[in-house]
Amino acid sequence: MVRGILTFAAGVSLSAAAHGAPLSVRVVDSAGKPVQNAVVTYYPADAAMARPAQRGGRYVVAQRNLQFQPFLSIVPLGADVSFPNFDPTKHHVYSFSPAKKFELKLFAKDQSRTVRFDKAGVVALGCNIHDQMTAFIVVTDSAWTARTNGQGIAALGDVPGAGRVTIWQPYLRAPSGMLQGNVTATQHLVNVTVRLRPPPTPMTMPDY
Repeated sequence: MVRGILTFAAGVSLSAAAHGAPLSVRVVDSAGKPVQNAVVTYYPADAAMARPAQRGGRYVVAQRNLQFQPFLSIVPLGADVSFPNFDPTKHHVYSFSPAKKFELKLFAKDQSRTVRFDKAGVVALGCNIHDQMTAFIVVTDSAWTARTNGQGIAALGDVPGAGRVTIWQPYLRAPSGMLQGNVTATQHLVNVTVRLRPPPTPMTMPDY
């Protein structure tokens, strides 16, 4: 089998993906430990082969125990995301991210607000009342998008040959938390070693 090299902007070298065959990407840190919740997206080199993610759908990012749940969501273009509040305190959800700037002013327990996400990119969430509340929504325009599991593997399914792969993770040491590079030859598995920043120290939640 012929092997190629996929080189990411941060200088990481990768084996290339299979032509017309399943592609998986394995992400590990500098100690060789699997990296979970890295979002991997593939775009074919031939634009005619592009397959957009199915548009729309409804998703939920709950506010519970002064945290967003889930911490990371992947949604397609046009998705409606609701933000129900299950805490006995008000929340004020916002994002300043270029992919979606919005503000949901104070709303109380058992109330909910909904936002439509119509631009691809990473949306960082915060609460204007509780600084420890953070989460991320990745809005994708490619059907070949997956997150890494406990083994650090994202399975993308069949891909149509050469293309570009991006890897995003909130603690990745790279511009905008993203690496990207080009698939140039044939292999089923891409191995990536990344450097991560330590995550923020969790804050103790009050008892209600």
